[in-house]
Amino acid sequence: MEQNQLAVMLTQQMVRIDSTNPGTGEKGMEQFLLSFGQELQNTNDRVTIRTEEVLPGRKNVMLSLPGTEEKPELIFICHMDTVPAGSGWEEDPFSGEIRGNRLYGRGSCDMKSGFACALSAFQSAAEHFRDGNMAGRTLKVIGTVDEEGNMAGAEKAIESGWIAKDSLVLDMEPTNGELQAAHKGRLWFEITVEGITAHAATPWKGADAIAATAEVISSIRKEFARLSQHPQMGESTVSFGRISGGSQPYVVSEQCTVTVDMRLVPPYTKEDGERMVKKAAEEAEKAVPKAKVAYRITGDRPAIEMDETSELFGRLQDSCRKVTGRPAHTGVFPGYTDTAVIAGKLGNKNTMSYGPGDLELAHKPQESVPIEDILRCENVLKELVRNL
Repeated sequence: MEQNQLAVMLTQQMVRIDSTNPGTGEKGMEQFLLSFGQELQNTNDRVTIRTEEVLPGRKNVMLSLPGTEEKPELIFICHMDTVPAGSGWEEDPFSGEIRGNRLYGRGSCDMKSGFACALSAFQSAAEHFRDGNMAGRTLKVIGTVDEEGNMAGAEKAIESGWIAKDSLVLDMEPTNGELQAAHKGRLWFEITVEGITAHAATPWKGADAIAATAEVISSIRKEFARLSQHPQMGESTVSFGRISGGSQPYVVSEQCTVTVDMRLVPPYTKEDGERMVKKAAEEAEKAVPKAKVAYRITGDRPAIEMDETSELFGRLQDSCRKVTGRPAHTGVFPGYTDTAVIAGKLGNKNTMSYGPGDLELAHKPQESVPIEDILRCENVLKELVRNL
């Protein structure tokens, strides 16, 4: 199979840019996109470039090709950051090396190869319509910052009007060739328990904050075991990512803090999650008298269900049939993406993920993406642009 396709070369170039978060940040990717857009402007002066600062020194970038039709625009949204390289690599994590039929490096599947496919499709449209108006709807590529953090880039793009409620918005997260539009909700809590210190030899004189925290955790886990499953998304899950408290093994702990990550499926919402935490707090205070439990919500992203009647779903499936000979399988994206933020904030039903690679390899040493996957996605996105 040919390996000189534009998306493959762009993937290599982007993987060689360290854009780790936390770490170096997206500045190198920002400059790469600006150079890419400026090159296109040399052949099509209708290509526009915009940047907007989201966090100090960190900017979203948008390339746009205005269309003539008053129809919802098509937007490819791609995050420019990656997680840190970490340890355990057998080669330079920023090599972009091709071995056999795979391209290696941090961000190769999450999501610089998908980003490269979007840029290839955008360039194809810009070159095709360089001598006249684009005979269709407006096409945009948005590069966001901080997706691997708090998704501040997607939030800013919404706030600034770069994306509308009726926009057709596709991200190229690694989906193994599936079309994924459903996301479990993501609800985060920080729970703090205040106890009373005492000598461990006379624990009845104090209130054990760690013991009360254990009661909280046990209660929440029991509540989750009673929740019903969603026919597509499966079961709601809960995990406790960080816990800290106490001082010495012979001292009754006076303080303990635990973080809670709830992944809720419909029909469960923020209110249900908060109800479970309140109940757990009340039970813990009864089990450990004089302990006081408080909580705060540190993150709230609603669940997103797939809408197979949406225009983008139909158009993308048409493109998959044309390129691969069959429609894409549909599935649930296990994490939360920029398009999920857009769906939750705007109520936009035309939001989904379709990209090269396997999410199981993201964030790990030896992250890689099959060349064949890149070529497939590149051709599907080009067909989508033509289709629209």
